[in-house]
Amino acid sequence: MERPALKQNQVCGSWEMKERLGTGGFGHVYLYQNLQDTGAKIAVKICRLDLSCKNKERWSREIQIMKKLNHGNIVQAREVPEELTPIAVNDLPLLAMEYCSRGDLRKVLNKPENCCGLKESEVLSLLRDMGSGIQYLHENKIIHRDLKPENIVLQEVDGKLIHKIIDLGYAKDLDQGSLCTSFAGTLQYLAPELFESIPYTVTVDYWSFGTVIFECTCGFRPFLHHMQPVQWTCKVKNKGPKDIMAVEDMNGEVRFSSHLPYPNNLSRPLLEPVETLLQTLLLWDPAARGGGLDPETNKPYCHTILQNILSMKVFHVLDMTSAQLHSMVLGTEESLHSLQLRLEADTQAHISPLNQELLMDTGVSLDPRRPPAQCLPDGLRGWDSCIVFMFDKSLTKYSGPLTARPLPDSVNFIVRETKTQLPLSTLRKVWGEAVSYICGLKEDYLRLYQGQRAAMLSLLRYNINLTSYKNLLFSHSQQLQAKLAFFKTSIQYDLEQYAKQRDSGVSSEKMLRTWNENEEKADDLAKVADVRYLDEEIVALHSEIVELQRSPFAWRQGDVMEQLESTAIELYKQLKAKCKSPDPPHGYSDSSDMVKTILKTVQNQDRVLKDLYSHLSTILVCKRRIVDLFPKLKGAVENIKTAEAAVTQMQMKRQKEFWYLLKMACTKGTSPSPSLIEQVSDGQTVNQLLDENQHYLSHLTSLLQDATQKMEPSVMDLDWSWTQFEVMKNDSHKLQKAPKENTL
Repeated sequence: MERPALKQNQVCGSWEMKERLGTGGFGHVYLYQNLQDTGAKIAVKICRLDLSCKNKERWSREIQIMKKLNHGNIVQAREVPEELTPIAVNDLPLLAMEYCSRGDLRKVLNKPENCCGLKESEVLSLLRDMGSGIQYLHENKIIHRDLKPENIVLQEVDGKLIHKIIDLGYAKDLDQGSLCTSFAGTLQYLAPELFESIPYTVTVDYWSFGTVIFECTCGFRPFLHHMQPVQWTCKVKNKGPKDIMAVEDMNGEVRFSSHLPYPNNLSRPLLEPVETLLQTLLLWDPAARGGGLDPETNKPYCHTILQNILSMKVFHVLDMTSAQLHSMVLGTEESLHSLQLRLEADTQAHISPLNQELLMDTGVSLDPRRPPAQCLPDGLRGWDSCIVFMFDKSLTKYSGPLTARPLPDSVNFIVRETKTQLPLSTLRKVWGEAVSYICGLKEDYLRLYQGQRAAMLSLLRYNINLTSYKNLLFSHSQQLQAKLAFFKTSIQYDLEQYAKQRDSGVSSEKMLRTWNENEEKADDLAKVADVRYLDEEIVALHSEIVELQRSPFAWRQGDVMEQLESTAIELYKQLKAKCKSPDPPHGYSDSSDMVKTILKTVQNQDRVLKDLYSHLSTILVCKRRIVDLFPKLKGAVENIKTAEAAVTQMQMKRQKEFWYLLKMACTKGTSPSPSLIEQVSDGQTVNQLLDENQHYLSHLTSLLQDATQKMEPSVMDLDWSWTQFEVMKNDSHKLQKAPKENTL
């Protein structure tokens, strides 16, 4: 006799029952939440039946087993709060467990978008978690025997979804005679030997594991999924050792296959290894199932195959020139150049490594100094979650043709034969593949949009570098202009003073000619400092980049496809409801509505992809202009540095000539001209000249301050020692102390 279910919001002390999570063979599972500050949640399993003494022992044994196990992929037992003990019935203890908030795997599989299998990253995660949990159970001498999607729950841990096995140990001691009644509704996942009175081992869990993995990969169970096991066992028992699937054609003939059917979401490198794993798990012979012991690991060979799959480093590259996905298994230390050579061989256009640009979704290029395997994020990643985008640097417009998603044969049939009436049971699978195809078209667009976005982010990074180079250029330009202004002012004053004392003082035609030539050179160098033409080009590029970011085509354009996806899903749900009806009003139907949705989705994808590639071409053109501009900027900076060096050299030479004149004036011993004596006859006159030089330095400082307002702070860190007054002053003291020479 079944006990009535507990009422929602029932309170036991500080614990409130929130909802019923599910029902097992003998009990209900409820969610309880603590009303105190902790707000803790636990799942509590309560017996719902009047059990026999034998089954009471089994109930208690399950609780004991749960409490002694400790593994990340096995649901954890919790202490039962004392306040909840009164709700126990039949003097049976309660089983408290951690609450896994993301529901069970069946809930995930029932989503229409998963009707043809989970995404690759989800399949890999399930393989890792289920395989680890099953291995742990077997090492602890526990056979689960009831592995199925309903007994796999999901929990979010540190932002990652983890699969956990529940209801373990409960059925492992059930006698053979009561098996079928005790497992009502779950027979589809049981190993064939459990239907016969023969001994069994841990390999019964391998069969269930393989069945779950196949369903999660393809969306349906592997062997005549529309039949009960008692119907299909006699038809499947003679399958070949490598057969992992059996379907019944329109003529009722059973056809076997050793390969995973299309559509599924596994990339090419994973297909064969997963098929090999399934061939090992789904062997009909229990003794051979699992592959026996691997002599190297002393563990079942199926676990070795599984670990090889999980350790594969698969690198997924989306060729933006053709929309083709390339998935390659990487060696641990394989270089980027090696990968690029393989991509050159595989791509339609055979893009050479020199022209390949490989971008992460952040717009960052792969580091050629590191092996590509080290660029992959940690953890298991499928092509649905981790892709590198490849661009051809030699092109700014990708003319295609673009690789189209293959249309499943059954969907192709209803597209060609739209009005053909098919049984609802047949249409359900066909329409499921149609929904998968429509969802795939939307996802294909989103991946290409992600590639366009990566190109835009790369352009912005280039633009940042361009801005930095521009600031460097203008810093050098303004510094050169300041030096030239000081130099020209100084040399013009020197020329004026020289002209005043030329007839009566010291004169040098060679020096005068040099000063005039330097003034002309300074005028020529001023042209080098003029970089306004580059500034105009850079400003124009900045404006174009801003417009690219504002463009409506820079944003995702998949709204219409999402609406069409929702329409297809709704049609599929309606068909499933008709199939479940005990007396369907129409046993047959055509596919007019679904085909219309498919065609509209294809047409809409063509339109948005045309806009996407047009916008991408504009991005690539803009990026090419920046790339072409960098050598010009580099050349301009080098020219300015050369001009700066020339100005510095001319200034040093002019200073030497000035001090040479001063030395002559100070050391001249025979009949110096009155005008020169008046200027340089004693130390006081020298100090006056130094004061004039200090006046020039003050003028230079003023010019530098004006320039600094427009320059980066780093400009003042440059070497200006050539203008320091203290250096000149020290030199003057040395000249005053030097012995006089009568040289001209």
